[in-house]
Amino acid sequence: MARNGLSSLLRPEDSVLVLIDHQPFQLANVNSHEPTMVVNNAAGLAKAAKVFGVPTILTSVVVERGGKIFPQITDVFPDQQVIDRTLINTWEDRGVVDAVEATGRKQLILAGLWTEVCVAMPTIQALGEGWDVTVVTDASGGVSVEAHQVGIQRMIAAGANVMTWLSVASEWQRDWARTEHVVALTDVVKQHSGGSGIAYLWEQQLLNTPVPTA
Repeated sequence: MARNGLSSLLRPEDSVLVLIDHQPFQLANVNSHEPTMVVNNAAGLAKAAKVFGVPTILTSVVVERGGKIFPQITDVFPDQQVIDRTLINTWEDRGVVDAVEATGRKQLILAGLWTEVCVAMPTIQALGEGWDVTVVTDASGGVSVEAHQVGIQRMIAAGANVMTWLSVASEWQRDWARTEHVVALTDVVKQHSGGSGIAYLWEQQLLNTPVPTA
């Protein structure tokens, strides 16, 4: 089924985000991206979700062996309990699914480590159950470039929508005339979107620089 039309775009009031296994063990073998960027992008996505009031579920797998989820993510939601699993496939864990279903949201957004395993499995299962699934590719990472790309291809073939974290945030914002979240979103952009954030700061500098009179 084609994903098109205005109603197919992400809406914060219909979105729920699940961040999967952003843990030290998994990050140690991410080779599809520079690992620092995966941490940056996952943190940017988490902060954007908080700005727009998008419910966010954090889940790890066998935390005593794989390590705790990066503080760059958990610090965004300091009072939230991380759901720890033994199941590799997040969508087979009833606790995670119950938490998602309890939000009443229908646009399921996933990111995690590794793309080809811990993101692909729940994506394919949830799609088969009728969920509208978006995978945030740059807040995810695989054990190789090939593994990441093949995982994405497999999910697209199953019907998944794929996006990057800043495009997700932009789709949630949709209209700059909606000023409620602009200041907070701009802070996230400044911290996590690299050149775009620096360009914004430069723009602010120029706007505040007096025009020479002589």
